[in-house]
Amino acid sequence: MERQELDITAQLARLELSEEQTIRFEQAVFQMLEYFSKMREFDVEGLPPTTQMTQINRTREDEVVVNADIQAILGNAPELEDRFIVIPNVL
Repeated sequence: MERQELDITAQLARLELSEEQTIRFEQAVFQMLEYFSKMREFDVEGLPPTTQMTQINRTREDEVVVNADIQAILGNAPELEDRFIVIPNVL
């Protein structure tokens, strides 16, 4: 990655980098790209694709939890309209 590309990327990410930070990031990006190029050396032809590193599914079972105290929950909301929580417009 050239310096100009790094500057453009930082600008798009709205990052203001000092000269020292730019040099450090430039070195880090170079190391990452070098590492990725080394990964191309491995022959992965015929290997099945993987989606996770471990073969153990560590998800928990779903549990139905009934919370009948809706008024206590709604009491924490800063503003209500009927039984709905009012969310301010973002735009």
